[in-house]
Amino acid sequence: METPVAGRVLPPTDVALVRRLVATQFPRWADLPVRPVEFGGWDNRTFHLGDEMTVRLPSGDWYAGQVAKEQRWLPVLAPRLPLPVPTPLAQGEPAFGYPYQWSVYRWIEGETVAVGRVDDPTEFAVTLADFLAALRRCDPTGGPEPGPHSCHRGAPVATYDAETRRAVEALGDRVPGALATEIWEAALAAGRNESPVWFHGDVSVGNLLVEDGRLSAVIDFGCSGVGDPACDTTIAWTFLSGESREAFRETLGVDPATWARGRGWALWKALIMLAEHIDTGSPQEAEARRVLDAVFREYGE
Repeated sequence: METPVAGRVLPPTDVALVRRLVATQFPRWADLPVRPVEFGGWDNRTFHLGDEMTVRLPSGDWYAGQVAKEQRWLPVLAPRLPLPVPTPLAQGEPAFGYPYQWSVYRWIEGETVAVGRVDDPTEFAVTLADFLAALRRCDPTGGPEPGPHSCHRGAPVATYDAETRRAVEALGDRVPGALATEIWEAALAAGRNESPVWFHGDVSVGNLLVEDGRLSAVIDFGCSGVGDPACDTTIAWTFLSGESREAFRETLGVDPATWARGRGWALWKALIMLAEHIDTGSPQEAEARRVLDAVFREYGE
């Protein structure tokens, strides 16, 4: 189907479009088969190109700026990181009514993270923390500051103050509003004085790959940038718990203020998701409730 974006209609982002784009701009790959990936995400539409590459096309204006950023910075960051990350192979240009730049990447084997796919959650947490620590040590000079390209990840949590408070109000007695507000205000009060560092921006289960039960790669740097890395700790509430959460925090060396801001990021996302899907009985509603429960329990410990 055609997709409306910012008052205009995009052509269907499907196999036919990808084949035309690849054939005209990269004829050396024109004969390779194209098929959708199993889990294509929301920010981009992703397709297999042969067996060793993927094509990613931004799904809207708000994601289009991520293409040039990944093309520019992933080759710089990759040699300094302890796990594989996407390798850009080519950058495509708008054509056939599709208005954005797009990318070809080398395919990375692995399955997205899920509880049953991780053999040792604590080992997983330590490996992930080591990766994020290495990312933070990368030279930030010239790196992209937080903004629309990062969905404002890496910016102060206050960026989403009004949105968070509206969600609490809209949810009413469906959530402990006073507790949610207390946690949010603690995040706002936990300022950051350190110099900006690299952050991934979307450390979620869909962007972490496992093989043989162990973390094997980190993908999708579309929300990355240079700023406050607190947003990268949300995995502590969205996936980790107990011993694995503590191992993650200790290995990464997260101070109390950063932890409070990270908790705020997790709270914000869960609240707005719950407000959007309340009383739908959907998986999104269940996931938002699960994360909120984790945030509230951990805060009270």
